Amino acid sequence: MSLYAQRGVSAQKEEIHEAIKHLNQGLFAHAFCKIYPDFLGGDEQMINVSHADGAGTKSILAYLYWKETGDVNIWKGIAQDAVAMNIDDLLCVGIYNNMVFASTIDRNKHLINGAVIEQIINGTQAFFNQLAAHGVHIHYLGGETADVGDVVRTIAVNGTITARWPKQKLITNHKISAGNVIVGFASSGKATYETTYNSGLGSNGLTSARHDVLSKHYAQLYPETYETGLPSNVVYIGNKKLTDEWVVNNETYTIGQLLLSPTRTYAPLVKQLLEEQFNDIYGMIHCSGGGQTKCMKYLPQTLKVVKNNLLPIPPIFQLIQQNSGADYKEMFQVFNMGHRLEIFTNEKAAQKMIDIAKQFNIDAAIIGHTEAANKNNLVIEGNFGSIEYTY
Repeated sequence: MSLYAQRGVSAQKEEIHEAIKHLNQGLFAHAFCKIYPDFLGGDEQMINVSHADGAGTKSILAYLYWKETGDVNIWKGIAQDAVAMNIDDLLCVGIYNNMVFASTIDRNKHLINGAVIEQIINGTQAFFNQLAAHGVHIHYLGGETADVGDVVRTIAVNGTITARWPKQKLITNHKISAGNVIVGFASSGKATYETTYNSGLGSNGLTSARHDVLSKHYAQLYPETYETGLPSNVVYIGNKKLTDEWVVNNETYTIGQLLLSPTRTYAPLVKQLLEEQFNDIYGMIHCSGGGQTKCMKYLPQTLKVVKNNLLPIPPIFQLIQQNSGADYKEMFQVFNMGHRLEIFTNEKAAQKMIDIAKQFNIDAAIIGHTEAANKNNLVIEGNFGSIEYTY
């Protein structure tokens, strides 16, 4: 059993998918988000989407960093995490403007004070203001902040995003077919709309990242940050502290800064891609929960997906793997490993997409392709060898 599973987490969320398998799948079964008729307006040419996501256990890392350093500003990044994880899911069905967002914050009031809540709420609005400057408008409707210390050990930061959108401007993944190429867009670096280097970690796999990298120091001082029923051999098994330094591209960062890099949104980039290349976008995947295997859930037909030209693996994932000892098969299932967005397209259009990404200082490349097959399978190749996943 993997370390991830031993900690009570599932990258593939098998039990969740089993629980919801009989629910209505919406208008387009293979779309990245569930899409419904226009219940809000009654227009047959419009659709409705409402989607929920959050920062996950990354908020625990923020809690540790805040306790260790006193830096309350770190919580602004958690606000961005909760929003970006929602926005980037909607991007994958073609929605990039005029959305509404409501936050859901559950806290243990004895541990999380009002200054933290203020940073999260104001950080959410600040992120919306930043996106508005790029023509991506999200309206903040407030939300629910609950004091539920009997339920939540520290804090959970989540939200729901809703949009009404023209049906003819949707990406539903039904065009994905054999002979497509896949363009991957880097999760790390410093995009033109980011203020500092982004490690690329995003908001998935943080249970693994936290326990694999950080030392037992945190278990001893902050037992509220983990499930005390877990065996000690999977709890904070690394050798790092959040204030330890790590050099990336000749710049020095703390481990905490790298683990807590706010999740990159691709909204400014995808807005331009959708406006200029809509017809060439056959499918779009947000490589979130499930990492590089995420795409296999949304294929409209039986295909072999080959990823044999991946972008360089960012240092943060190398750090996690060094500390955990996890093999590459598990790493690619848990983490994005270098690109958190991928587009299925044709080779000619791919080059223009790569060129547009460069305008935003986001690395991109054709990282793979699709082939006809008798069964769905994914092959990932690199200097680590060849890894196969069968579905």
